Amino acid sequence: MSQFFYIHPENPQVRLINQAVEILRKGGVIVYPTDSGYALGCMLGDKHAMDRIVAIRQLPEGHNFTLVCSDLSELSTYATVSNVAYRLIKNNTPGRYTFILTATKELPRRLMTSKRKTIGLRVPDNQIALDLLKALDEPILSCSLMLPGEEYITQSDPEEIRDRLERQVDLIIHGGYLGQDPTTVVDLTDDQPIILREGSGSTAPFL
Repeated sequence: MSQFFYIHPENPQVRLINQAVEILRKGGVIVYPTDSGYALGCMLGDKHAMDRIVAIRQLPEGHNFTLVCSDLSELSTYATVSNVAYRLIKNNTPGRYTFILTATKELPRRLMTSKRKTIGLRVPDNQIALDLLKALDEPILSCSLMLPGEEYITQSDPEEIRDRLERQVDLIIHGGYLGQDPTTVVDLTDDQPIILREGSGSTAPFL
């Protein structure tokens, strides 16, 4: 059975944030709020936890996971970014975007799609997520919480998530009832941005 934390969306309790980070560090899979619905997350280097997320989502081989970061300071560690791409990312973070970038060798090979060697990266505009990331002091390996058969809707109701996933994850954070639209996904591997998925973030800055 998973733990269930009620965390204040604007003033997250430090004690609960630290407990959530400990669960991550011990190999846990968590459900946590972002600015575009709830997400599944685990430690970047934990293959077993990542495999659990793949099973929950029933993801195909080669699915592009996302590194959720507290700011852009980790960008150059995990991705190669042109000046044009960096300006676009900087001007639109934090926000409801996932940016597809060329991965560096620092990223474990199992996280890259086999053909393109890319990784998703995003900085969410959600205080609970940002406090988790700052306490953890590294990115969270994540994907949107879309359940099988509901691939275009991000789960938004933590009570319903609890009913459906409490035996499959280690922690569910109740951070309020959120929107159901996933992030807008923008491919920035070349200087010309390509919108791969139109979601909750405006596409106007990339057209």
